[in-house]
Amino acid sequence: MHMHVHSGSGAGASKVLRISLFVTLAYIVLLVVAGLRAHSLALLSEAGHNLSDFLALLLSLVAVYLQSRPPSATKTYGYHRAGVLAALINAASLVAISFFIFYEAFRRVQNPEPVHAGLMMWVAAAGVVMNGAIALLFRSGGDVNIRSALLHEVGDTLSTAAVIAGGWAILVTHQYWIDSALSFGIGALILWSSIGILRETMNILLEGTPRGMKLDRLEAAIRKVEGVNDVHDLHVWSIGSESHALSCHIAIADIPPSVSERILRDVKDVLLHDFRVVHTTIQFEHVECEVAHGCVIPMGEAEHHPHH
Repeated sequence: MHMHVHSGSGAGASKVLRISLFVTLAYIVLLVVAGLRAHSLALLSEAGHNLSDFLALLLSLVAVYLQSRPPSATKTYGYHRAGVLAALINAASLVAISFFIFYEAFRRVQNPEPVHAGLMMWVAAAGVVMNGAIALLFRSGGDVNIRSALLHEVGDTLSTAAVIAGGWAILVTHQYWIDSALSFGIGALILWSSIGILRETMNILLEGTPRGMKLDRLEAAIRKVEGVNDVHDLHVWSIGSESHALSCHIAIADIPPSVSERILRDVKDVLLHDFRVVHTTIQFEHVECEVAHGCVIPMGEAEHHPHH
């Protein structure tokens, strides 16, 4: 599972996510019932894996709703962090689920139980069909949220295919420890994904530099804009997983506001197109000297230029 709390494209994204939620929930119920009947820990582990999918899709749907809500006097940035906080709680619960799977798998290795391999394979095959159907739905969406979910469904298909292969191996060899081995693998997949979510959400909540963004590259891009002499007090953070904000001080020559407005516009364009920074607070510091470039003696401060 990956955290996909991105801004949605409205009604189309919501409809696809709602259908996917319904199908995934139905499959979770099937996995639990079949897992208990077949005595297959791998199927029950796969139910936990699909529960992580369900929660990820639910978070995406909540994000589409929350991010469509306008900012208010008390929530000036809107509700982006609500989805991030929910993802943090979700990831923590999935870590607990993965360790429970490890415990049960270890117990099963010591005392193997007969597994109904045929039922195990049929249910896993139904999962491949389900993941394929959801992937086809996601193919029709151009939204970044939908594209990310499409890649996730491909990974789920591989996981489910492994359960089919495991079921076939049990059917041929009657080695029931294979079921526990598959459970260890699925538990490890859930744990690995959950740790990734925890790291990303904690970085957002601690207002760290957004994942994949380099501060030195950001500063260099701003310095390349014609008219920019220096950049300092540079801060960049995430409001939501796909909504970034920036504040900085930029030193420019002592020029009229009509000229400095062009510099401000160029800086914002670079930040938006190259780094997807949508919220900027840029303060100009005017420097008076014969040669504009390289001036370091501040002569005064200009206006505060917020942008949302």
